[in-house]
Amino acid sequence: MKTSISMYSMNGLVKKEQWTAVDFAHFLIKHEVQGAELLDFYSDGKNDELLEAKKWLNEAGIAVSAYDVSNDFVQSDASERRKEEEKVLRAIETARMLETSIVRVFCGDVKEGITFDQGRSWIVEGLSRCAEEASQAGIRLAIENHGLLAGKSEQVRSIIEEVQSPFVGSTFDTGNFLLVGGDPLASLEELMPHIFHVHFKDFRKKLPEEQLKGFRSLSGEEWIGEVAGDGLVPAQSIVHRLSEARYNGFLSVEYEGYAEPEVANIETIKRLERWIGEVNHG
Repeated sequence: MKTSISMYSMNGLVKKEQWTAVDFAHFLIKHEVQGAELLDFYSDGKNDELLEAKKWLNEAGIAVSAYDVSNDFVQSDASERRKEEEKVLRAIETARMLETSIVRVFCGDVKEGITFDQGRSWIVEGLSRCAEEASQAGIRLAIENHGLLAGKSEQVRSIIEEVQSPFVGSTFDTGNFLLVGGDPLASLEELMPHIFHVHFKDFRKKLPEEQLKGFRSLSGEEWIGEVAGDGLVPAQSIVHRLSEARYNGFLSVEYEGYAEPEVANIETIKRLERWIGEVNHG
């Protein structure tokens, strides 16, 4: 297993200092991180910027762990669904340019007037169409567990199984399961055969006296981002279990808390490296 940081994990600095993908690359080089996760959220259509970032990463021996696309297949208008598919197809081409085999995808979320069953059918349709192109490019589409239609492990697994493509699997987000009342370790077991990529994050429950804005869960509770190992995600156990299952991809940090991004991300990387070292030498 290798470590990575998502550019989204540095969102506070990205916004404050107007970072480009090149700035992010220099940050990773400075801290000798093994992987860079890039996003269309920051870089859609900015191929020159991405290529420059890739040049710096290549020279430092840093791989692009994944390229993330922010698609939403749950659209009542068929032409809008096609536009969302086009987003994914563009991301596949960008992933090829960046020499990564992983495109993180979303499924989409419920909207007024659209039933769960209808939304799910459009998700399966969209992923199936995109999987045909992904297979030709040798790119794997990795669904992040996120939202009401694909937030639970059983939802993600059933979508993957219905699409029936070896090029569609899971971006296993360790923290997001807490937001839908799931158990991260049980979810890991359910999705283990399908995991292409891992987002490493942690959450704790917001305290009543805290004024911070948290992520609201299905139960109505709010959760605050933490460095992996400081919240309620059994982070070390997840690393050990992934090792037992011979997962050899990236553990990509996606910190969503209030600490200084540079400090929180590098501390998470240090912990991941220590836990990986335990299983490699245990």
